[in-house]
Amino acid sequence: MAEQISQREFLHIPVERIIPDPAHARRRLDAEELKGLVNSLQRLGLIHPLLVQPADANGQYRLIVGERRWRAAREAGLATVPALVHSCSAEEALELQVFENMGQGVRQPLEPRDMARAIARIARRYEDQEAAAGHFGRKGAWLQQATAAARLSPEVDALLETGRLSSTSTALQLEKLARKDEGQARELIERIAQLPEGEKLPRQEVEQVLVRAGVKRARKPPQTEADAESAAPARPAAPAPTPADSPAAAPGASEPPPWESATPEPAVVRRRVNPGKVRQVAQLLGVSDGDEEEVLARLIDEFLALKGEA
Repeated sequence: MAEQISQREFLHIPVERIIPDPAHARRRLDAEELKGLVNSLQRLGLIHPLLVQPADANGQYRLIVGERRWRAAREAGLATVPALVHSCSAEEALELQVFENMGQGVRQPLEPRDMARAIARIARRYEDQEAAAGHFGRKGAWLQQATAAARLSPEVDALLETGRLSSTSTALQLEKLARKDEGQARELIERIAQLPEGEKLPRQEVEQVLVRAGVKRARKPPQTEADAESAAPARPAAPAPTPADSPAAAPGASEPPPWESATPEPAVVRRRVNPGKVRQVAQLLGVSDGDEEEVLARLIDEFLALKGEA
């Protein structure tokens, strides 16, 4: 491995001399998602270098890793970008693309409270909320959401520090409960604080209090196939076959395969979200791992804040 790393050369390369890899594993880039990165590069430049193949006969470097950064750098008007030049086969390039985007051991997002505190420190440089949010390429309402975890009460913050609360999301919901019903919030916080070290109040109990107070929506049980079938309208019975319908009346006709039945069973369509993606988003938002409903609720809040509709 040391020999492989020593073969890499660090350069500042003109943006226009870099070309994308037509065989890159990523097939689609979202232009809207790129805007935040463009804003960052305009302010700070490119921090994380690209990885490129050595220059060809035309003096062009082909990208291995970092196409989003390269496209954002072009849009941000950067003349040159930092890059590691690394000669490798197409097979190795694919592996590098996959492992870099998995992010395992490469980049670890800040804990939600640490991120909120850091954003709040940057925001204090500006005179108003709109100007501070504009620094991050966002609208003013986003800033309140992004820094909420930096404004936890000392009692709730202490519950997070001692591990008696499982997520920053639950802590934020407790703060909402306190604004709506201080007495009920105080009672719940005291119950959690009295738990032995290393023990947590079952999430279901916390949720029940939050649902009763109107802070959290009740969790709906997943629909099963039996539920879907009972809810589906009854289908009329298929008419009895006539002589013209029978195989004997249709020479050469063969019985259709089972998957082409004339009366298919109603399909229950449920899209399964990649569990790895759910865990990754949960980390970024500070919610419980694998709790898809909680992740969705927080994503909705983030989106509304981003659009100024919070």
